[in-house]
Amino acid sequence: MAQERDVDDADIPDGPERPLVAFDFDGTLTVRDSYMAFLKWRTPAAKWWLGLLRLIPASVAYLFDRDRGRIKAAATKVFLGGVPRPQLEADARRFAEHSRSLLRPDAVIAWKRWRKEPVRLIIVTASPDIVVAPFARGLGADDVLGTQLSFDDRDRATGAFASPNCRAGEKVARIRAAYGDLRVRAAYGDTSGDTEMLAIAEEPYYRVFTGKP
Repeated sequence: MAQERDVDDADIPDGPERPLVAFDFDGTLTVRDSYMAFLKWRTPAAKWWLGLLRLIPASVAYLFDRDRGRIKAAATKVFLGGVPRPQLEADARRFAEHSRSLLRPDAVIAWKRWRKEPVRLIIVTASPDIVVAPFARGLGADDVLGTQLSFDDRDRATGAFASPNCRAGEKVARIRAAYGDLRVRAAYGDTSGDTEMLAIAEEPYYRVFTGKP
């Protein structure tokens, strides 16, 4: 993989066809999983531990099937099932305001450097877009492509997903669905779930950020 370097703006076109620069969120822009941190932050301690007990069957199943989407859906059902969308959005805003320390300082520096260039800066993440969106707004992202939660006809979280878990090949599928064959100038990731996204980038950056707040 490439080493993170200063951007040469001479080879990036301006105009409506600005190329994409895609960042994974958890572990790349952040120091740890933001979704579990969010669930724990908004859940009272006693309910949190009871919820973890309810997740034991799903955790055991994960040891065998390694299905990240399935265990994440189970956690979503336990901790967010029935919560109204406006409440989740408000909680996500407050969480982002109080959790800036999740962001890696060296990743933010690289992000801000790209922000000065004629590119579209997007976050592509397996975490629910509703949770990542406030962080993205704070960073000035052009778009967030994430796992989408399902809501019922009363706008309450069902505890299921409305889209596939946005990792691995799904990341590329979501990028292509939103932007077609638009050039991917660079991509940043830190796990095997980013491999496919890195593969379509002209400059793939793997685990180049190590900074901690």
